[in-house]
Amino acid sequence: MSITLDLPDELVHRLTAEAERRGTHVVDVIADLAAQLPPAETPARRRLAFVGVGASHSGITPRIDELLADGFGRD
Repeated sequence: MSITLDLPDELVHRLTAEAERRGTHVVDVIADLAAQLPPAETPARRRLAFVGVGASHSGITPRIDELLADGFGRD
């Protein structure tokens, strides 16, 4: 794939100097720099919900050990 870039003279000079320093072509320097970019689509970080986590003295929470011993949740 080929693309055309219109860069400021200063950037062209810097890319050319870097290519000469590496003993390669400007296109190779640009490819190396582009390879260091993060992926175009980074997956969204999953947000964990901790609502309701913790000790409770209402509902079935105080009886959880008893309910589990009786087989709660077994089908």
